[in-house]
Amino acid sequence: MTVTWEELGWERVAAGVGRCRLPGWDCTAGLVVGPGAVLVIDAGSSLAEGARLRYAAQELAGRRVTHLALTHPHFDHVFGAAAFAGAEVFGAVGLDTVLARGRAELHTDALRNGLDPAAADEAVETLVRPHHHVSGEWTLDLGDGRQALLANVGPGHTAHDLAVLVPGDPEVVFCGDLVEESGEPQAGPDAVPAHWPAALDRLLGLGGEDALYVPGHGAVVDAAFVRAQRDALAARFGVSR
Repeated sequence: MTVTWEELGWERVAAGVGRCRLPGWDCTAGLVVGPGAVLVIDAGSSLAEGARLRYAAQELAGRRVTHLALTHPHFDHVFGAAAFAGAEVFGAVGLDTVLARGRAELHTDALRNGLDPAAADEAVETLVRPHHHVSGEWTLDLGDGRQALLANVGPGHTAHDLAVLVPGDPEVVFCGDLVEESGEPQAGPDAVPAHWPAALDRLLGLGGEDALYVPGHGAVVDAAFVRAQRDALAARFGVSR
């Protein structure tokens, strides 16, 4: 019996492209199914959550997850990565250094935000660093003409922001936390506010006017929403446009 996106709690955004909103921090994970490969975008906040994501992705795709893209180095997006054994892991250049040297800070941030201490300990001990470091753009061939473009569009929300463009009708852009819909964009100590509006300009250049934009938290939005958030961030941080 074929399982549907909705039965597993996922939203189908376009043909072979979907996302789910994870409990706890309303974090988004994405899925792109190709004839020859399966890409998951972000891994959740714990190994258990990562395992649930992998199970759902494989149920929907009918094959194993082959690629994992991490949009930025925050615990709710990377702590589940070890559950994707065998997948090729991609991140923006510099992400691997943060995950190697900043484990204590990630652990502290996870606990501060309410992650179970045992889950935080387990995730930090098994934290996966990217195998592939994206400095500009990297095209993934998912089979029979299906592609996904990984783009290092930051800095902005962090110094290492990766977006994923899935060509099609409509085109879909996974934005990570460069865009948030369910709350005001969060600018922590690792944010680069002076460059954030420019990163959103790059997102808009990737997807164009008719694309769907999938934020790191919240509902799918359009280009007008991204432009409005860009302008609000420019005003908030005193960045001239």
